[in-house]
Parts: sequence; structure tokens; C-alpha cells
Amino acid sequence: MRIAVLDSDHSQAELICQVLTAAGHACHEFQSGKELLGQLRKDSCDMLILDWQVHDMDGAEVVRRAREKLAPKAPVLFMTNSAGEDDIVEGLTVGADDYMVKPLRRSELALRTQALLRVAYPAQTGAEHLQFGAYTFETRPGRLLKDGEVLDVTHKEFALALLFFRNLGRPLSRAYIHESVWQRETALPSRTMDTHVSRVRNKLQLKPEHGYRLVPVYSYGYRLERLGSHDAGARV
Repeated sequence: MRIAVLDSDHSQAELICQVLTAAGHACHEFQSGKELLGQLRKDSCDMLILDWQVHDMDGAEVVRRAREKLAPKAPVLFMTNSAGEDDIVEGLTVGADDYMVKPLRRSELALRTQALLRVAYPAQTGAEHLQFGAYTFETRPGRLLKDGEVLDVTHKEFALALLFFRNLGRPLSRAYIHESVWQRETALPSRTMDTHVSRVRNKLQLKPEHGYRLVPVYSYGYRLERLGSHDAGARV
């Protein structure tokens, strides 16, 4: 999952990102509320973790404004230096889902993050089989089937196809795709992504005659669309 981390303390944000990256997530660090909100105007994320005492904005304001741009199910976890009831009540009241008191403990952070993601995205965390119409994704072995027939896809093609189906109808930016599929491979030629998308389109036959359309979004990225009345809902 793609997680945004807001903390004015770089060392603290770095620690959080280390924990999240080790758990397999893509982590994005921000050191000001304005920087975070500016990025959310251009691209979304799957979860937000923020320091309640960020230096340039009130924590409650950050949560309120971030909620306007985040998906309704995206969980928000805030961190506070105080176990006082006022901050905690205010944070939960304005839309946060959970909180932690500093200093953070690595194992607790990992467990709380995973618990929030599991509730928000039940079909995307821990499921071994995901069904989207004729397509079956077996996440543990990384196997993809169409109408019961195994498709010959690489690991990256599997991850890319699953990303599109999990976000059916939603435009995905090139940056989001890059960080979700290629993660630490920073020097990725633009053509590499386009080639992988083309292969996914062809191998999965994502064409209008089969009920789907995988299309570029000009100057942004790609979107997988479902056409007609085909059953493409995710089932575990």
C-alpha cells in the first residue's frame, strides 16, 4: 500500500518509513502540512500517518483538509507526544482512525498500521485468492488465471495487473504505478512502464470486446475501465 508520512522531525519520519518499507509498503515522507496537502491534490495515497504537532499547521486542520482529498476508506493514524485526553479526542473527532503516543515502538507501529489497512481494504490485505470476473489472482504463489487457464505473466506483470484491478475505474498516476510495482527501482525508464502495460493489456486481453479497456490518461498515467454489465467485482 502507498502510505504518506507527515512529521517535521526527519529522523522520526525516517524511522516510520523504515518500518513501513520493511512491511512491504511504499512510503512517502513529508515535513510540512502544506507540502503533504499539495501532493494530495495531485495524487492520492492509501493511508496517512501524521504527527499531531507538525510545525506549520494544526493537526486537526491537516486531517480535515486531507480527508477532503483522500479516499473515504483511507485510514488516518496520528502520533502525539502527550497521552492527554484532549488531543486524542480531538484527533479522533476530526476523522482520524487511531493514534499512537511517542516514542514509537516499531512492532506496535507495524501492527497498528496493518490492522487499519486490513479493515479499510479487506480484499487487498491477506487474501490468497482475488476474483475479478473471469480473472483469478492467487497472491501467495503469484499466479494469474483467466477462465481457469493459467496466464504466462512475469512477477512485475502480475503486480501491475493486480494494481489495475484493485483500482478499477480509478486513474493511476505514473508515480503511483512506479512506486507500487517497481518500488526501490528509482531509475526506471518511462518506456519500461509503457511496455509492461502493453504486455498486461495483451496477455489479459483487456479489450472492449472482452469487457475491459486499459487506457492511458493524458499527461498522468493509466486507468483500467470496466465496460457493460460484466461482473468484475472483487471476491475472495
